[in-house]
Amino acid sequence: MQLYDPTSSGPERHVFRAPALDSLDGKTIGILENGKLNAVEMLREVADLFVQRHGCIVRPIYSKSNASAPAPAETLAQAAREVDFLITGLGD
Repeated sequence: MQLYDPTSSGPERHVFRAPALDSLDGKTIGILENGKLNAVEMLREVADLFVQRHGCIVRPIYSKSNASAPAPAETLAQAAREVDFLITGLGD
């Protein structure tokens, strides 16, 4: 019998969270949809709540083609330049 250790160590990552927003008032929202059925409609409804409650502005939608994979780095970099915060979620 051969036993394998299921733990592994990967490359060390240096990631940081963005600082919290002081306020949501007047901020620009990005929507990241994942290609699932009804995702765009659901996320637009959520974004509309931010518009109504905080006067936010909604940018065009960013897309990723695989719900289980991370968004492409270029998409996230573009969103970081264009919006104050991003909302995402599943739609089905």
